[in-house]
Amino acid sequence: MLQGLAGIAALLALAWVLSEDRARIPWRTVIGGVLLQAALALLLIGFPPATRAILLLNDAADALQRATDAGTSFVFGYLAGPPLPFVETHPGASFILAFKALPLVLVISALASLLFHWGVLQQVMRGFAWLLRRWLGVGGALALGAAVHVFVGMIEAPLLVRPWLARMQRGEIFALMTCGMAGIAGTVMVIYAAILGPVIPNALGNILIASVISTPAALAIAALMVPFGPGEQAARLALPHAPVSALDAVVKGTADGIPVLVGIVAVLLVTVALVTLLNMMLAVLPFDHALTLQRIFAWPFQVVMWLIGIPWSEAPDAAALMATKTVLNEFVAYLHLAALPPETLSPRSRLIMTYAMCGFANFGSLGILVGGLGAMVPERRQEIVALGFRSILAGTLATCTSGAVAGMLG
Repeated sequence: MLQGLAGIAALLALAWVLSEDRARIPWRTVIGGVLLQAALALLLIGFPPATRAILLLNDAADALQRATDAGTSFVFGYLAGPPLPFVETHPGASFILAFKALPLVLVISALASLLFHWGVLQQVMRGFAWLLRRWLGVGGALALGAAVHVFVGMIEAPLLVRPWLARMQRGEIFALMTCGMAGIAGTVMVIYAAILGPVIPNALGNILIASVISTPAALAIAALMVPFGPGEQAARLALPHAPVSALDAVVKGTADGIPVLVGIVAVLLVTVALVTLLNMMLAVLPFDHALTLQRIFAWPFQVVMWLIGIPWSEAPDAAALMATKTVLNEFVAYLHLAALPPETLSPRSRLIMTYAMCGFANFGSLGILVGGLGAMVPERRQEIVALGFRSILAGTLATCTSGAVAGMLG
């Protein structure tokens, strides 16, 4: 408990040290964000009825995966998984990521579009946005954008509040970027849960909780690093090209999921290739052990992992996962976490890492975020670019505080 509290305090102190203007820090937002993160975690993790409700999500995730498997098997045959027309000589060789796991993006995108059409997700978002406005004192546009980030990606969320982007303060833009880096899209939550299911109990529930509790933490960290004042209070969801029927919603959602699916495949392929190329270049340097980009980033992460509750003996392996998440992305990091031998990390450490890695804060996401936001408000592109690397750090700090909270309650 004390180690986790000390870790949260250290991460907040680091954000304060890196602040652009310590005299203007909105302490209501900072303190409220930390307290709200703790309160939501207590409710969702420590309150039995809430925990049972979250557990039901795993059944829903299993149903979605089975339904998607039926579709992919019909379209792709044995490429989508067993039964195979041949003997599998290497265990796991039949798992083809592009055919087995990623098609779930299309199903989730279609389902999310349908829930938007029916007004279900809007009600949840408005409730969370109201809580953020009342508790943290942030503007309506920022609160709504932050709430939407729990369910959609770092580009889709700003699109829904696009009319207010040009008028947002510098700190509010940064806070919106940080929320994007500290969360993950609903389209990939179920995929990550499917990957982690064999090693993390209630995987989908924990991933959803991580995304929820990291949002107020992201606002607190952002307020420390790039302070902002109260913004415009009036804001509502601006849905571009709203579907006219349930069938239209499913069709549009499926079509909208195609570029997301292709984007994930492309970013994974190119990122892994470029990092491998860079590591080849680093390998020629005269060191006793081969130097890689992941090893360079793992060094500072080792202390951070210990601070948020990982035992020092397990900190190097945990730091390697966080480095992989930052250099490549959380998808690859979760694959590595699921593949670790059981004795590498304790169940509690695995839980902490599930929360700490649950965010888009990586270099590939930075390009997507800067490109997307820059296209929405081209007059503020230089400002967005200048805040880019700080948003990766802020998002990482936010998810690490969530890992510390989960470790204290888990």
